[in-house]
Amino acid sequence: MNMNFGTIKARIAEDHSDRRRFARLPIEVDAKMRELGASGIEAKVVNISERGFMAVTDTQFEVGSRVWLMLPGRDRANAIVKWTAGDKIGAEFAQPISPEDLKALSPNS
Repeated sequence: MNMNFGTIKARIAEDHSDRRRFARLPIEVDAKMRELGASGIEAKVVNISERGFMAVTDTQFEVGSRVWLMLPGRDRANAIVKWTAGDKIGAEFAQPISPEDLKALSPNS
């Protein structure tokens, strides 16, 4: 079998599509977060989807930590921290958030 790896590399390099399964809603919502068993801290959620969110916070979280996210006007949501980068974290919700709840967070709603 003869494979042309140069062509494969070029296709991968040119593929700039977003591979996320759920669209992110850009928002700026002040929220509270807390690791299970810990005190709450301030965070700013900067984008959110049915399955996860990205937030900015001064508190450091470990990848794999379970956290509660408390958004205004909504029940708390359980999530698992999937990545951290400086003051940003990304987490995946244990249970998806409904599209109706996302619309309520939108600045245009």
